[in-house]
Amino acid sequence: MIDRRMLFASAAALGGFATFKWLRVAPAEAAEKFPVEKTEAEWRKQLTPAQYKILREEGTEPPGSSPLLKEHRKGIFACAGCDQPLYSSETKFESGTGWPSFYQPLEGAVGKTEDRTFGMLRTEIHCSRCGGHLGHVFDDGPKPTGLRYCMDGLALVFHPATPSAT
Repeated sequence: MIDRRMLFASAAALGGFATFKWLRVAPAEAAEKFPVEKTEAEWRKQLTPAQYKILREEGTEPPGSSPLLKEHRKGIFACAGCDQPLYSSETKFESGTGWPSFYQPLEGAVGKTEDRTFGMLRTEIHCSRCGGHLGHVFDDGPKPTGLRYCMDGLALVFHPATPSAT
């Protein structure tokens, strides 16, 4: 027999699901054209399944799982989808969140999209060249910008700086 609590709980769950679907914003790739465009099959061939999930389907990796968290050499963090330079190692900082964090991207390297998934408003960051999802930006970062670009490590590749020739 269905009691009143079960009825209300079921109605709330159904309403929550409907709200979640209604609040979902389309991926940046669907709304915008980018200089690098590939078919789904081409992306799947190029990327690992985990990279595809993040870059093309706006997924995320488990916190603390990225080897790039411990990357402290000088160099450039680039998009794993198209190799566009995104962040200088000089702007990387330890945020304690479990994801590589930066306080500023390279000029023109990233774009922003409103993200309303999970019933909250966030700012999604994507590569300006291929539209790949990189992570989100928050306003709790260090000076000088006060921003924290919280990036999925699997969406990035690291290119160490080459020593100067003397």
